[in-house]
Amino acid sequence: MPVKSVYKGAATFLQKACGAIARRLDLPAPGIMSIARQVHPSLIHAHFGFDGVEAWPIAHRLGVPLVVTLHGSDITTHMNWFASGQAGRRWKDYPRKLAKLVKRPNVSFIAVSGPIREAAIRVGVPANRISVCHIGINIERFQPSDPPAGKREPIILFVGRLVEKKGATILLEAFRHARHAVPDARLILAGDGAQRAALEQQASSIGAVTFMGAVSRETVQSLMKTTRVFCLPSITASNGDAEGLGLVLLEAQASGIPVVTSANGGATEGMVDGETGFAFQEKDTEALTRHLITLLTDDAMATRFGKNARAYVEEKHDIRTCTARLEAAYNWACAQ
Repeated sequence: MPVKSVYKGAATFLQKACGAIARRLDLPAPGIMSIARQVHPSLIHAHFGFDGVEAWPIAHRLGVPLVVTLHGSDITTHMNWFASGQAGRRWKDYPRKLAKLVKRPNVSFIAVSGPIREAAIRVGVPANRISVCHIGINIERFQPSDPPAGKREPIILFVGRLVEKKGATILLEAFRHARHAVPDARLILAGDGAQRAALEQQASSIGAVTFMGAVSRETVQSLMKTTRVFCLPSITASNGDAEGLGLVLLEAQASGIPVVTSANGGATEGMVDGETGFAFQEKDTEALTRHLITLLTDDAMATRFGKNARAYVEEKHDIRTCTARLEAAYNWACAQ
């Protein structure tokens, strides 16, 4: 199916203004209905609640069900944070629109993990209209490579935005302590964000820390071929924003790398504690330090966990398996 767009090139000021008015009045974005009618969908699937509230007028006009996948920030972030305008003027009305959306009988929801489902129910999503469906990964794209994890240099890899909820400051503090036990350990942070300058300042007194900035998917794949331990030390941000699962955890494990994580959803549904890596409580620097040292020094365990990790992702998070579950959710929505 060809990709179609309402605008050719960047939207003009007038087009943006018309779009803003349409959103304010809960109307479809100008021009979108002609494309939607040509496609003639049986269902509309919106990713993130943000897009869900804007897709509702389209689904309503077409008379088709709407399925909304909730990922994390769209449902864990405190609704008064949006209402106060801290996410920008466009999203000040998001809480009101979401409250209306959850009451629509022909709208159903998918959560990317159990904790996201629980967060959605707390916000008002009916429990009988939200299911959990993990987002899988292409396990052919991420493959184990030699040497196995236990035979590699003591390199720890972090991939993610350098923002509060990713917990990089926790990782740096744990790495500071881990280097006392493993002096030749190195830490690589791939990603960029608002906290980068502060993190670089924190790392300046530690040493052996490399900031790569934003990198391509190909670079991430290359990094994983030499990484011994992958770490995602996510926390709940001050505004409530939390991880949904953390797909990069799955990519690391598919690559045969043991993981250490505190990610919301990921620590319980995206790995197996004590078999594919270690889970720890948010901000528990002592536990994180201990787990990093263990995997950096125990060659047999690192290799075993890496092998288990690949098998786990193949069984539980292959995109083909997850897509079949998603199609079942589509069938349920269309049958209502």
